[in-house]
Amino acid sequence: QVQLVESGGGSVQPGGSLRLPCAVSGGTLSNYVVAWFRQAPGKERELVARIRRSFGSTYYAGHADSVKGRFNIYGDDGKNTVYLQMNSLKPEDTAVYYCAAVYGTVTPTTPTGYAYWGQGAQVTVSS
Repeated sequence: QVQLVESGGGSVQPGGSLRLPCAVSGGTLSNYVVAWFRQAPGKERELVARIRRSFGSTYYAGHADSVKGRFNIYGDDGKNTVYLQMNSLKPEDTAVYYCAAVYGTVTPTTPTGYAYWGQGAQVTVSS
């Protein structure tokens, strides 16, 4: 059974940075598509970034327009962990961030496309 464990959430001032790790157990990272979603109070869960194995040892990564140039998703095969590096954080980035995974190479853009979920990590950006 695949399990996802997130950590690294917290509070930060606007313009600051945080890194969210998602440790994958029960499966090999390169066999899965892994994504980060976020959900702010009163809003729907939205896709932030996703990553999957491409050719050889490289990964394909995609990011939502709202975070392009500020967030970066990447994987570490040795640690079986996916990271979301978040820079230049804004108050509108405040949300609970969820790691999600699905077996294969299709990269869903909606929550229903993912079979496995982490418990969520709160990120708060305020001055």
